[in-house]
Amino acid sequence: MEALLSSTTLQLKPLHPPSSFSSLHSPFSSCSVLRLKGSRKAENYIQRSQFSTVLPLRVSASSQAAPVETSTSTSIPSEMKAWTYTEYGSADVLKFESNVSVPEIKEDQVLIKVVAAALNPVDFKRRLGKFKATDSPLPTVPGYDVAGVVVKVGSEVKGLKEGDEVYGDIHEKALDGPKQFGSLAEYTAVEEKLVALKPKNLSFAEAASLPLAIETAYEGLEKAGFSAGKSILVLGGAGGVGSLVIQVAKHVFGASKVAATSSTGKLELLKSLGVDLAIDYTKENFEHLPEKFDVVYDTVGQGEKAVKAVKEGGSVVVLTGAVTAPGFRFVVTSNGEMLKKLNPYLENGKVKPVIDSKGPFPFDKVVEAFSYLETGRATGKVVIHPIP
Repeated sequence: MEALLSSTTLQLKPLHPPSSFSSLHSPFSSCSVLRLKGSRKAENYIQRSQFSTVLPLRVSASSQAAPVETSTSTSIPSEMKAWTYTEYGSADVLKFESNVSVPEIKEDQVLIKVVAAALNPVDFKRRLGKFKATDSPLPTVPGYDVAGVVVKVGSEVKGLKEGDEVYGDIHEKALDGPKQFGSLAEYTAVEEKLVALKPKNLSFAEAASLPLAIETAYEGLEKAGFSAGKSILVLGGAGGVGSLVIQVAKHVFGASKVAATSSTGKLELLKSLGVDLAIDYTKENFEHLPEKFDVVYDTVGQGEKAVKAVKEGGSVVVLTGAVTAPGFRFVVTSNGEMLKKLNPYLENGKVKPVIDSKGPFPFDKVVEAFSYLETGRATGKVVIHPIP
């Protein structure tokens, strides 16, 4: 997953929902989130005519278990609005549909009324067919990150109930058989073990921005053997993952020193996130610094340079690009227990969501949101909200 960089200035203020949509529950709270005011406009947004119609998405018997009957006090329709694609390609393949079948749940799953979702680089890489050999069959409803309300539970679900506000990454393995039904829809089905209760102080939009990125940050640090008292250099500190690596390393793992790279306009953002040494990559070569680090976390694909900044015996986490020893690559595994472990740090404000200021994008602007994400100029996460 690549860091998403743009020139920004820091602006701390509460989110406010767009007025053109309504959601199941009020998705906004009084807490603050880092909202970043961009200095450059996204270019080449794809303008679409009114939504075209294709056949509704249906799941074959081979990829979906028989429906599990559970009692519910909520009226669940048989069809829903969703974004789909029937072929791999650019953002032009995305289509808005109003007659997609609501997914049935398995015994260990819950059905979520989606309130907000977020985009990650893996979303457009999947749409481009970068890992189609291990993808689920087309057509696809895209989306990994979700925040919403449980409206139905399977017979084996023990820890969640109808009405619970939850968030998570709905695909256990990001690249290996992700679900046909993603989160860019009114409803999505997900295993109980992949989600957690939403932090009480976060809005749905804020919560949706977190799961895949914060799990990637935490799991990468864990695999690198990071621990209290160690130092870390984060390459791409203003991106969706990088901004969370900084905070998790500092406040969860107890880093002794956190350094991070960004462009000139984002140095203040890095400092606000807890960075001790903010490096302007347009003016300094981090690999030539005399100081070396116990761990280098590379979110931008600079593996060959990254290994020059690590101490002997240290680790280099590589999310994209070539891997040079002692670097290693990993693909995140969705884990609701990890989110539960991180919830206290989110609820006490030590770790904050970072959401790009051009969002949240409303549900009818998903094509524009994808196009903006693919420019590589977003800071933090690109969020879709509200989802009616």
